[in-house]
Amino acid sequence: MLAIAVALAGWLAPVSAARADMPVYQLTFKTDGTFEPARLEVPAGRFKIVLVNESTEAVEFESLPLRKEKVLGPGVTSFVVLSLSRPGEYPFFDDFHPQVKGTLVVLPKP
Repeated sequence: MLAIAVALAGWLAPVSAARADMPVYQLTFKTDGTFEPARLEVPAGRFKIVLVNESTEAVEFESLPLRKEKVLGPGVTSFVVLSLSRPGEYPFFDDFHPQVKGTLVVLPKP
């Protein structure tokens, strides 16, 4: 049993270390029905976006080109992890409030 635990620890350690170095950005769903920021710029690569719902309603981060969606209840914080190598602009929106739109801008690696 100890050998299995040691093997698993060695196998999981590189994953944990890689995640610790991942850039983290925040996208907030505001109480007035907007995103902050509405235009989020990130470098190409793997990164995490922390989603914060400050509103009193359920919201949904959704992006068709990114094939990502995440529902958050009122006051909930969660995250999505993306890995994008192609620079460009990727629209996203709140599926429960489709008029609320934003753009994820992936910049070339420095």
